[in-house]
Amino acid sequence: QLTDLLQQYATAFRDPMMLQPPEWFKAFIYCEAFLQLPFFPIAAYAFLKGSCRWIRTPAIIYSTHVATTLFAILAHILFHDFSRSEHAGPQTLRERLVLLSIYLPYLLIPLLLLFTMLCNPHYKHVEKRKRK
Repeated sequence: QLTDLLQQYATAFRDPMMLQPPEWFKAFIYCEAFLQLPFFPIAAYAFLKGSCRWIRTPAIIYSTHVATTLFAILAHILFHDFSRSEHAGPQTLRERLVLLSIYLPYLLIPLLLLFTMLCNPHYKHVEKRKRK
C-alpha cells in the first residue's frame, strides 16, 4: 500500500516532512501539483518535437521556481532542529547528507534545464517575423 511505502521511506531516510509536512512544505506540494505537473506534458511535447523554441520562457519559469523551492527544502534539511519533530528526523550530519542526496537531483535537473535554456544557441535564437 502507498501509505506503508511512504512510512517505510520516511523511517529509512528520516524524512519527517513526508509524514508531517510543515505549512510551507504543503504550499510547495500544491505548487508542484498545480503548476509543475501540468508543465511536464507540455515540455515533453516541445522537447520531443524538437523545434519548439516557445518552450524557453515556460522552462525558465519552471526551472527557477523549482530551484527556489528546493533551496528552501535543502536549507531546512541542513539547519532545522528535528529533535522536536513528532517523527524521526535526521540528527547526524551523515543522516542529513543522505536525506539531502535524495532531494538534490530535484535541484540539479531544473538547474540543467535553466542552463540549457539560457546558454544553448538553439533556444536563444529569436526568429524575425516577415513583413507583409
